[in-house]
Amino acid sequence: MLDFIIGKYNYWIYIVLMMIGFYAMIGKKNLVKKIIGMNIFQTSIILFYVSTAYKKGGATLPIIEHAHGHGEHVGQAIQASSYINPLPHVLMLTAIVVMVATLGVALAIVIKIYKRYNTLEEDEILKAIK
Repeated sequence: MLDFIIGKYNYWIYIVLMMIGFYAMIGKKNLVKKIIGMNIFQTSIILFYVSTAYKKGGATLPIIEHAHGHGEHVGQAIQASSYINPLPHVLMLTAIVVMVATLGVALAIVIKIYKRYNTLEEDEILKAIK
């Protein structure tokens, strides 16, 4: 059992990071702390996807240097199982862009809320709205 837990340590790290971010989003009352929690949550998901794309013993990305009968690998079949899948990495680059954009918009909204209500505490803002 201990070997299973130690063998999957990266999953435990992602679960801990995800729960820290989730707790900050749900449990904290300060809007900036909620945004930081959202950022931690998003980062844990990105790390999860990138680490699951890793393949032990994988050669490299599937870039064929001398294709179509040129070079030293003429007549050899390409072993797709020996290459790393680049798709999760590409998708996570897009997720990073979305994460940064979400962070920027959230911080801009928080600045507007602070200018209007002079506080970032959720309870005080809800009282001021009513």
